[in-house]
Amino acid sequence: MAGHIKGHDRRQSFLLPEHVDDYVTEENPVRVVEAFIDELDLAELGFARVVPAETGRPGYHLATLLKLYLYGYLNRIPSSRRLEREAGRNLELMWLTGRLAPDFKTIADFRRDNGPAIRAVCSRFVALCRGLGLFADAVVAVDGSKFKAVNNRDKNFTPYKLHKRIEQVEESIARYLDAMDTADRQEGELAQTRIARLKDKVALLHEQMRRFRAMQERVKAVPDQQVSLTDPDARSMATSGRGTGIVGYNVQAAVDAKHHLIVAHEVTNLGHDRGQLSGMARQVQQAIGEAAVTVIADRGYYKGEDILACERDGIITLLPKPLTSGAKAAGRFGKQDFTYLPEPDEYRCPAGERLTWRFNNVENGMTLRNYWADACSTCAIKPQCTTGRERRIKRWEHEAVLEAVQRRLDQAPDAMRVRRQTVEHPFGTLKAWMGSNHFLTRTLKRVGTEMSLHVLAYNMKRVIAIMGTRTLIQAIRA
Repeated sequence: MAGHIKGHDRRQSFLLPEHVDDYVTEENPVRVVEAFIDELDLAELGFARVVPAETGRPGYHLATLLKLYLYGYLNRIPSSRRLEREAGRNLELMWLTGRLAPDFKTIADFRRDNGPAIRAVCSRFVALCRGLGLFADAVVAVDGSKFKAVNNRDKNFTPYKLHKRIEQVEESIARYLDAMDTADRQEGELAQTRIARLKDKVALLHEQMRRFRAMQERVKAVPDQQVSLTDPDARSMATSGRGTGIVGYNVQAAVDAKHHLIVAHEVTNLGHDRGQLSGMARQVQQAIGEAAVTVIADRGYYKGEDILACERDGIITLLPKPLTSGAKAAGRFGKQDFTYLPEPDEYRCPAGERLTWRFNNVENGMTLRNYWADACSTCAIKPQCTTGRERRIKRWEHEAVLEAVQRRLDQAPDAMRVRRQTVEHPFGTLKAWMGSNHFLTRTLKRVGTEMSLHVLAYNMKRVIAIMGTRTLIQAIRA
């Protein structure tokens, strides 16, 4: 007989399980949260007030609050107010916390007051993954991605933004003044009402102009000439789309190429990746416990000093060199068209002439060797090479390190494809979990804590998918 499936009567009695434990299956990920946190030494990790005070009202055990947060980030419930509600109605949380339901202020204060310790918990799970042999290949991909802060774009000010906004206000004032002149030439009560309304608008615009002028002085006084009102550490950053940008943070991540686990991460408020490579690579070395690490990155990380630092630390780098040659852009020969000859320490130009060393100079702390030839003035293809008297080539004293990076990249043509497949997926996953507003907290320190919770939750989900719940719990307790 056709019809709909009917529910039970709310007034009917049922023989429900007697224990809350009966509602949580053996394969439930919440059991991994329980096992992992129970094995931690919270005092060693740096959590405050692990030992309860002898006087005063008893507080919640820090392990309970940590479990609550880790469960929340695993299930996309990062808000302290939402966690307060879930603790009173979610059976898994009742099982995990022993039916405790802390208020949102207690939950939020725990995250605020234990940032370094929470980051240490994230590192401890990475160490667990290392112990399980999940980083055997020691190959990671490094990348950065922009994450939105709670600061609205209209509450972020730079010299350029203020200049454009002042121009808009001036145009609006001029438009309203023209409208007032037109209304003055009309008669009647309606015209007078319109003039009064326009005067109010002009007064508001003048007040807005005054605030913008004051903000200009405030912006000039800041070292990076940028002010954010809601989150003082958030910065305006360009994104890949032309003419677009966000106010937020730049999250750096090093992701294992085999299992796509986040080995190391860092939150910065710099709008670029240049200069971040060596620091991230050292974090990977410490996390994996291997000196010989291979790091793959994109050209946004290319910086000679960084690559040299990695080379000295025994880190193998793979990244392409940016195409920034002005001569090449103008249709002339670029530096890559000149062949370096190590033995005589000379360059051979496209015309076959030799460019010999002339002198050294220092630019931005880097010692550069300068080469040129005397035959440029009579060269038949000089217009294709230079507009000056002769073509000069500059070579960094450690240029051989950069050339070795290029040779490695030429021998590994799939490296950039591996990088994209490895590191961009975790960023997409994390942003999908976070929703349209990525971060809930403010300031660089607290945002770093929040990111550590997201990374911990991501890694735990990945390892559960790789090993299974029961196997992982056994490994944690071993």
